[in-house]
Amino acid sequence: MLTFERQQIILELVKEKQIVKIQELVDATNASESTIRRDLTELEELNKLKRIHGGASSLSKRLDEPTIAEKDTQNKDEKKAIAKYAASLVDDRDCIYLDAGTTMAEMIPFLQEKNCVVVTNGLNHIFSLIEHGIETHIIGGAVKAGTKASIGRGAIQGLENFRFDKVFIGTNGIHSKFGLTTPDPQEAFVKEKAIECSHKAFVVVDHSKFGETYFSKFANIESMVVITSSNTSESVIKDMRRKTEVEVVPI
Repeated sequence: MLTFERQQIILELVKEKQIVKIQELVDATNASESTIRRDLTELEELNKLKRIHGGASSLSKRLDEPTIAEKDTQNKDEKKAIAKYAASLVDDRDCIYLDAGTTMAEMIPFLQEKNCVVVTNGLNHIFSLIEHGIETHIIGGAVKAGTKASIGRGAIQGLENFRFDKVFIGTNGIHSKFGLTTPDPQEAFVKEKAIECSHKAFVVVDHSKFGETYFSKFANIESMVVITSSNTSESVIKDMRRKTEVEVVPI
């Protein structure tokens, strides 16, 4: 079987099943495991699929965006570990920005003793921040139903009134070539502005976001410190470290 034919079979299976194990691809193509691994590497480099532990998965659609409720149930233990480490980087009396994301929400309980000031565009964060006794400022703007984030012109104008020691940003996709991306251009503008207003910027990201790209880019890899977990593959971490600082939280 020609390489092109074998790779077409791989892509068709990934499209059909969303997630495919290496052994399934070996059985479908009668190729060796090492050959399938090479094919997966080539196809990932061509941005046709995403390699995962033990197989491959389809790429997310550029405009698809899960709601807060959907994201809150995904990789919860991993996000909590990442959030705890991220919160440990906050110093006493820091002024920080928390993006409207589920990992940032997990940071809040760990900020209680930090005596910090938080600015956020995440409506879901407000009650938790107040309950934990954290001085909180919310920026204005239009409210996005799915992510409960304030976006648009009002949010951008609100951010212009602040300067941050550190910002903590979430992302839908992180790719060594295409940078940090999210489906909504309006939300991307807010993330970009927050990074611009900060002394140091961190992106908090679980393993599932690597290799994904979405419609709107908001930052280059080089402009951020990446905080992820040991669930992220060593090859991906090595690739990221060629461009920026990466902090890996053990799981």
